[in-house]
Amino acid sequence: MILQGNDPHHSPSFSFVHRVRRQLWNMVYVLLFRPSPRPFHAWRAFLLRLFGARLGKGVHVYPRAKVWAPWNLELGDHVGIADGTNLYNMAMISIGRYSVISQGAHLCGGSHDYNSRNFQLYAKPIVLGEHVWVCADAFVTLGVCIADGVVVGARTLVIKSIAQPWTVHAGHPARQIGHRTQHLHEVMP
Repeated sequence: MILQGNDPHHSPSFSFVHRVRRQLWNMVYVLLFRPSPRPFHAWRAFLLRLFGARLGKGVHVYPRAKVWAPWNLELGDHVGIADGTNLYNMAMISIGRYSVISQGAHLCGGSHDYNSRNFQLYAKPIVLGEHVWVCADAFVTLGVCIADGVVVGARTLVIKSIAQPWTVHAGHPARQIGHRTQHLHEVMP
């Protein structure tokens, strides 16, 4: 998908096929996904699946959520992706069951190697466990894994994986500030 060793000032960073696929998705997003009424979650899920997303049942992706590449998206059952989120999934973004990504959150799966001569573009996956809540305006960077039950506070910057489940994190960069009660979520299948 990402071309290696190219000169990004004079040539594209992605293959021709990838660029065509992205343009088709962009047209569908603008014409059919974005203007769809808020309650039409099944319609938006259909469009995402049409472009290769793997979605569980009861997924709610709101119309103003941005998905860069549906084919790099995997959502478990009953995941909510709010308006204003940005899933910049140059690599796979996988979100476990019953997780919520709130308004304005940004999951960024791509960056540049600032030490390379050509400012090489690269991507790494982001993996979120089950029952994770990424609060409003939080930023999760590439290569991060977040354990089950973690809460990422509003406007938090996550630059390292969070391995301790059922914890609460906030700040720049994120640090643990508390624990979350797990038994509240055990009744869900």
